[in-house]
Amino acid sequence: MLLKSKLFVLYSLYSACSANPIKACKFPENEDLVPVYEEGVNAGWAMSPDEACIPGKYCPYACPPGQLMNQWNPAATKYQYPTSMDGGLYCNSDGSTSKPFGDRSLCVDGEGTVSVVNKASKDCAFCQTVLPGNEAMLIPTNVESGDEQTLAVPGPEYYAGTAAHYYVNPPGVSTEDGCVWGTTDEELGNWAPYVAGMNTDTNGNTFIKIGVNPKHVDDFNGKKPKYGLRIVCDNPKDCNGLECELNPKNGYNKAQGPSSGSSLGAEYCIVTAKNHAKAKIEVFDV
Repeated sequence: MLLKSKLFVLYSLYSACSANPIKACKFPENEDLVPVYEEGVNAGWAMSPDEACIPGKYCPYACPPGQLMNQWNPAATKYQYPTSMDGGLYCNSDGSTSKPFGDRSLCVDGEGTVSVVNKASKDCAFCQTVLPGNEAMLIPTNVESGDEQTLAVPGPEYYAGTAAHYYVNPPGVSTEDGCVWGTTDEELGNWAPYVAGMNTDTNGNTFIKIGVNPKHVDDFNGKKPKYGLRIVCDNPKDCNGLECELNPKNGYNKAQGPSSGSSLGAEYCIVTAKNHAKAKIEVFDV
């Protein structure tokens, strides 16, 4: 009798769940958004492939290159967990979504002060981390060989005054392969050789940082990349910290420039573009 009672309880719970299934919120395909992991459970949202957008969650999304996600939990005014995860649209109990900020568009142009010039012989994948969100490098920007592409640079009004962060994959790696978390088996995603970060402050200064990825130092120490990065400006007088470069010819994990340093065992350098001046990150073969 005890076994039958347990089976009855389990059947009742299954029946209740079947009768009232959780309604996942669908990715808004009719908007000008960039779907991520279309074949995964998330079906387009900028979340892990096995993470569904379910009621009660904020669901981040990817915007086109040069634009930033313009929706997040209004209560998320500081960069701290758990509200730092609450980016995107809110998933309602009926499977619909709503804008946390009803008067805002889903995406907004960044400051437009930083672009990538790809001088390498193959396309290069710049993968932006999702913030607010899980901070995985899921937002894709493909820069074709010989082309220039504007990056999304947050201004001071962006979520908690945070910057945009990019993982720079080796030329020849697609955004499909590179804009994922990855594993220690390959120098991709979270283990890409280089990282970059940028934001603009209230005085119109844009801070651009390029550096060696600390995770690459941890797990691929001494393995020189076959490409490098440097920061240039059309008018050098508008920028402080030039000659900022990551060039493997100078050795592994070496950054040069007057504003260089080291963090978590990885070297970096910084350039400040003043008064909304524009700077460029050049990708080059070594």
